[in-house]
Amino acid sequence: MSNMSIIAPLEDDITATAEIILEQAANTPVSIQINNVTVSFKTPKGIYTAVKEIDLTVKKGEIVALIGHSGCGKSTLMSTISGMVKPTSGEVYANGKKVNSPGPDRGIVFQNYSLLPWLTVYKNIEVAVGAALKELPAAERVKLVETNLRMVNLWEHKDKLPGQLSGGMKQRVAIARAFAINPKILLLDEPFGALDALTKSAMHVELLKLWNLDHREKTIVMVTHDIEEAIFLADRVVVMNNGPAATIKEIVDVPLARPRNKKFIVHDPMYMEIHDRLLNLLIDKFSIDDEH
Repeated sequence: MSNMSIIAPLEDDITATAEIILEQAANTPVSIQINNVTVSFKTPKGIYTAVKEIDLTVKKGEIVALIGHSGCGKSTLMSTISGMVKPTSGEVYANGKKVNSPGPDRGIVFQNYSLLPWLTVYKNIEVAVGAALKELPAAERVKLVETNLRMVNLWEHKDKLPGQLSGGMKQRVAIARAFAINPKILLLDEPFGALDALTKSAMHVELLKLWNLDHREKTIVMVTHDIEEAIFLADRVVVMNNGPAATIKEIVDVPLARPRNKKFIVHDPMYMEIHDRLLNLLIDKFSIDDEH
């Protein structure tokens, strides 16, 4: 049997599955709307444009990965969603409201954990919950902290300081803290980039467990350099062109059924097709022909 006869049915399967997902998405409310966003910064050498004329729609409950080479504006784009960076032009809407500043409806998890080193694990989450959900009765805030610590299997470590935890445990605290304030949108800026492969894999599963426990209501946008991570976690992968003035190169659908099993998914023909597509999009600038 020729390679073409194998590839053609596979492409048909991917197309058919993608069409089903698109049909379902059409009936899902919009969570994030990015309209013609450009972000520029003043530098000693003049104006530097990080991203240019970006349009992107993310549906409620969707997981979207932003991927690309360093300096392609992934984190800048995500920071416009969080409200930490204001677009030079264009608009960002989150949960139906124009984004002008950070807000408790958008939780953020960074690569460096951002834990307060002088507070215990429990207190790190309690402080965040108290600040974001002041209107909740004290008993409910206590329950939120305990529930989320138990969900990431850290209740027994609640009285430890961050310095007494491993990298993976610190990241679990950061994720539990983000979920505890119950944001509608969760923003992940390379949260697993500093972890070893086994810990990273375990954290992927933990993240999806929390997302499932929330009935997949949370919208998640994550920045990553890891193709395998993007495919395993995301519904769509947004591939960025190289900066400056980066734009969206292509959006690749990931029509793989959930739940996804890390052990078996890598042998799925659809997974391999998506992986090859993303790899080609990311490495084409290094082809020999481009150097001449």
